[in-house]
Amino acid sequence: MRRRDFITGCTCCGLMASASHLLAAGQGPLPARLERPDPSSDEGGLWALLSREEARLKKSRFLVRDAALNSYVSGVACRLAGDHCPDTRVYVVRSPYFNAAMAPNGMMQVWTGLLLRMDNEAQLAAVLGHEIGHYVARHGVEQLRDAKSRSALGQFLGLAFGAAGVGAAGSIAQLALLAGMFAYSREHEREADRIGQELMAVGGYPPIEAARVWAQLVAELKAETEWSGDAGGRSIFLASHPDPEERSQAMAQRAAEMSGNEGEAGRAALARQLRGHRRQWLEDELKRRKSGETIALFERLTRNSDDGETHFFLGEAYRLRAAEGDGRRALSEYAEAESRPDCPPEIFRSRGMLQRQAGDEPAARASFERYLLLRPDAEDSEMIRGYLQEGG
Repeated sequence: MRRRDFITGCTCCGLMASASHLLAAGQGPLPARLERPDPSSDEGGLWALLSREEARLKKSRFLVRDAALNSYVSGVACRLAGDHCPDTRVYVVRSPYFNAAMAPNGMMQVWTGLLLRMDNEAQLAAVLGHEIGHYVARHGVEQLRDAKSRSALGQFLGLAFGAAGVGAAGSIAQLALLAGMFAYSREHEREADRIGQELMAVGGYPPIEAARVWAQLVAELKAETEWSGDAGGRSIFLASHPDPEERSQAMAQRAAEMSGNEGEAGRAALARQLRGHRRQWLEDELKRRKSGETIALFERLTRNSDDGETHFFLGEAYRLRAAEGDGRRALSEYAEAESRPDCPPEIFRSRGMLQRQAGDEPAARASFERYLLLRPDAEDSEMIRGYLQEGG
């Protein structure tokens, strides 16, 4: 078993510029492990602040405490971080949004909405490698040099952890706003992209998967009716990042120069780890109420998994959107779900709801009875029995 913590501290100025060239040339590993900074220094003060926030994060009710999943995600990080692995700490946080962030003291958050969107382990490695790139390139400490950034950091941390369920309540909208206040420059983001792909290649992952992460995210954002072309305004993770389409193209070109299709993507390995959590995360995604993005995501998941669970949730997304033709689309997806393994019993409840709305009482009765047979102790069983009584 690998050692599972995450990258800490801050390196010497210009560290990653040289480290990046070494990786690109295949000449060596990342720089040596880092020492904790002097408490009286700017870095030391930042470290102390982050350590306090990390202690609070550990108590969050939103942490996913599944040991196997945490070990797996940390293991992917360690595969990329190399000698820095003993100094790194990864926390999986239950939140339906696409986000990951790494602090200069080695603390990283990975949100479940991001995990749900990964097609394979290599895509997860692309995001973790990007965050490791920020860390080893010392981007967070560079931001601290500006007093305004230091003040913004304190505000940002308070709201970021509040949004994760740790400190004072903070909304996702507030978090997105303050992410823009304490944000890496686009040059920092591009450098982190480059480092991340280099770490992927060294770790045995195909670098082309980094480009696919951003292409997938763009496809989701464009599917929403509110899409205006501003990715940063729609995603916390993209608030300060370069244009995601431009970014995906640059990564694809870099991957081609790095023999970008080489390596094992690890689709099955990731699927095994997420299987026990996927249903809860699919339910969380529905609660975001971004039907266009959610349908685009669920359509992609059905293409990748093609099981009863993913077809059921795609049907639910159509049913809840309730646009013209969505009832028919939902019933079609429920039929697909019923013909496949892992079909949830809730399919019969949802089908019954649509049949009841359409005035087809006999069909609705049959669906509701089937649901109660499979889930007699369901939380909504009394409501469903009430529907049956109303129908006589």
